[in-house]
Amino acid sequence: MTRDEFNTFCSGMRATSHVVQWGNADVWKVGGKVFAICGWNEGKDAFTFKATDLAFEVLSGEPGIRPAPYLASRGMKWLQVYEDRGMNETSLREHIVTSYELVLAGLTKKKKVELGL
Repeated sequence: MTRDEFNTFCSGMRATSHVVQWGNADVWKVGGKVFAICGWNEGKDAFTFKATDLAFEVLSGEPGIRPAPYLASRGMKWLQVYEDRGMNETSLREHIVTSYELVLAGLTKKKKVELGL
């Protein structure tokens, strides 16, 4: 997945917003909460997303995938795919959708209503 494909994919999800921050990273949010990031890999594209406990446990040691810098070190279950061999595009898309859903589930009912979700 390229950065442009990542941004197009994330923009297709409901009620999302995009900002560029943290050293030129493309940061995608829902309800003001981050669900996906492209950047943070010494100038190379890397894809960071929130993971379920099981996905974090299973995938964090796979080649090309690591606990996300900064986020995982704070005890959060975030993964980063930093090499192409880490995950195929279909799986990456599925994990980004799961991340979106995890973040969405954590929003208040009021916030969901405000977003039309």
